[in-house]
Amino acid sequence: MLVFKFGGASVKDAEGIINLANVVEKYKNEQLLIVVSAMGKTTNALEALTKAYINQADDMHDIYEGIKRYHYEIMGSLFENGDPVFDDVANTFVEIDWMIEDEPHDDFGFTYDQIVSVGELVSTRIVAAYLNKAGLKSLWLDVRGYIHTDNNYREGRVQWAKTRDSIKGSIPAQLERSFVVTQGFLGGTSENFTTTLGREGSDYTASIFAASLGADSVTTWKDVPGILNADPKLFKDTVKFDELSYTEAIEMTYYGASVIHPKTIKPLQNANIPLFVKSFNDPDAAGTIIKENAANVFKKPVIIVKQKQVLLSIAPKDYSFVTEDHLSDIFRKFAEHHVKVNVMQTSALSFSVCFDYKEEYFGGLLSELHENYKTKYNSDLSLVTVRHYSAGTIKELTSDKTVLLEQVSRNTAQLVLK
Repeated sequence: MLVFKFGGASVKDAEGIINLANVVEKYKNEQLLIVVSAMGKTTNALEALTKAYINQADDMHDIYEGIKRYHYEIMGSLFENGDPVFDDVANTFVEIDWMIEDEPHDDFGFTYDQIVSVGELVSTRIVAAYLNKAGLKSLWLDVRGYIHTDNNYREGRVQWAKTRDSIKGSIPAQLERSFVVTQGFLGGTSENFTTTLGREGSDYTASIFAASLGADSVTTWKDVPGILNADPKLFKDTVKFDELSYTEAIEMTYYGASVIHPKTIKPLQNANIPLFVKSFNDPDAAGTIIKENAANVFKKPVIIVKQKQVLLSIAPKDYSFVTEDHLSDIFRKFAEHHVKVNVMQTSALSFSVCFDYKEEYFGGLLSELHENYKTKYNSDLSLVTVRHYSAGTIKELTSDKTVLLEQVSRNTAQLVLK
C-alpha cells in the first residue's frame, strides 16, 4: 500500500492534473491513497480573501470571484459541460458564501481555517473526478472525518488515537476497491469545524495516513528532482541528495527547509516507513529517499533561507537581569500569540528573538509585551541557516549583508541578515 502526496505546483493547471493521472496510471495495480494540496497559489489567494473579509475590504468579492474563475477555467479544459464535478465544486464554494455573508468571527484563526480549507476541498473534487474520467477508479474522501484535531486553529494538534481508529476502520476496505483521493493540510474538530495543520501541512497529512495504515512508503511529488542542498531559485549549482537519514531530514525541516513540512518525518520514523521526494516532471527518476540508515553525504553545505523575519529585543523596564521568570512570561505571551521562535539569544539585560512576521499577531504581541518590557525590533530580515558549514560559506553569505545576530554550533550556523 502506497501514499502519494501532490503539491499545489503539480496541479496548478489542467496539464498538471493530466500529468498527475499519468503518474498514477503507472501504479494502477497498487493500493494507493492520494493526498492533494490546493491548486497553484490558491492558498495565498484564500489568505488574501480571509484578510479582506476580516477587514471588510472593498475588493473582497473581486478576490473571491478570481479564485472561483481560476478553478472553473481549469475544469472547463478537463470536463464537458454538465459534468457532475461542476455542481460538486459549486457546492463546496458555498461554504465560503455562507461565511462571508455574516459578520467576521472574533477568532482570526477560526475564520482562516474555515475559508482557506476550501482550496483543498475543491482541488480534490477536481482531481478525483478527472481520475475517474481517465478510467482510474477513485473515491473522494473528506479528510475532516478521519484526521481529528483539537481546536488550535491554524496549527491543529492531531488526536492520534482517535485518528488512527478512524483511518484503520474503513479506509483499508476502500483501498481494495479503488484509489482514495483526499485533502492535505486539513483536520476536523469534535464540533465538526475545520482546522488546518500549518502551512505546507499536506506532507504531514500523508505521513499520518501512512503511519496509521502501515504503508510501504510515502512519495511526495515536487517540482524539483529531490531534496537539494539549497533553494535553486536563490543559489546556483545546487546538488541533490540521493538519500538522507530521518535525523538529518528532521534537522533540515526544523530550520525551515520548505521541501517537507517539519512534522512529516517523525510518524514515518516511528513506523520505519521510507519517504521519497520525486519530481512530477520526471516520475521515473530516483529522487531522494529518506530512511533510517541512510548514508548522509554532504558535498556542499545545506543552506536554508527564511524571509520576512523579525528580530525583536526585549528588556525589563526596571533594568533588571533577564531571569527565568522573565523568560517564562515572555514565552507564554509568544504561545498565546502563535509566535514560533526561530533563533534566540540572551544577554544580561535583554532577550533577542527571531521569528516569522505574521501581521495578524505581531501587533497584539507587542502591545502585551509593552506592559512590562521595553522592546525594539527590525523587520523584513532574512534568517540563513547553514548545516555542515565552512568558514568560506559563511563569509560568502554575509559579504554584502549586515549581520544582526549570529549563532554557531558544532554543525549549524544561523545568521540574521539585513
